[in-house]
Amino acid sequence: MASSSIATAHKPLEDPLVYLPRSIVMEYRKGEIIYTHDQPGSNLYLVISGTVKITRMTDHGTHVVLDLYGPDEFFGEAAFVSLSHTAEQAVALQKTTLMAWRAGDIEEMIMKKPNLAIALLQAFGQRALGFTERIQSLSADSIDQRLARTLIRFSERLGTTQTDGCVVMQPLTHELLAQYVGTSRELITCRMANFRRQGYLQYSRKGITLYRDALRGWIRDSTQSTAFTGAMA
Repeated sequence: MASSSIATAHKPLEDPLVYLPRSIVMEYRKGEIIYTHDQPGSNLYLVISGTVKITRMTDHGTHVVLDLYGPDEFFGEAAFVSLSHTAEQAVALQKTTLMAWRAGDIEEMIMKKPNLAIALLQAFGQRALGFTERIQSLSADSIDQRLARTLIRFSERLGTTQTDGCVVMQPLTHELLAQYVGTSRELITCRMANFRRQGYLQYSRKGITLYRDALRGWIRDSTQSTAFTGAMA
């Protein structure tokens, strides 16, 4: 019984693209809105190239960055709920190409290809785990730790590893990082400058170079230090 459980745990995830037909490719300019809270989308989207920013409006009228999605990542799953109004907005962060499938069409496909439902549930389940980890970080980590985890997460999904081990990714504004981390732009600017002085990253308008292993080490050391201080108190 135990061996069966282990085998299930390590079973590779299904790929939704195996079951989805090719769709029309759509192009969006940098800053162009894909859908907004006043006109929620009715499609499930796949990023072919570029990056999409998903934000949600709070009750106070401010925008919180839910996530960034890059090539081979899906977004727009809220379309399956069929809401007439949503607080979610999708914007092309740079020149972006997408494929899209109507939620209703996918539901019909699922009736014929049940494995498509499994593949989508697995993909969205992995995303939900990421959101859970982010909530835990918001409640337990300092701003510095949250920013470091954010940079590492984006570098893993949106960055390109270089021969020397560093990771290069597109430029991210301090305002965007502040909306994701949950703090002010001024504090993010201060923390980014500190990380640069300590040699964990370099950044400019052209992009961010992240020394990811070193930053992971900093997170580990700072977390242990925080735990030790809490235990002593």
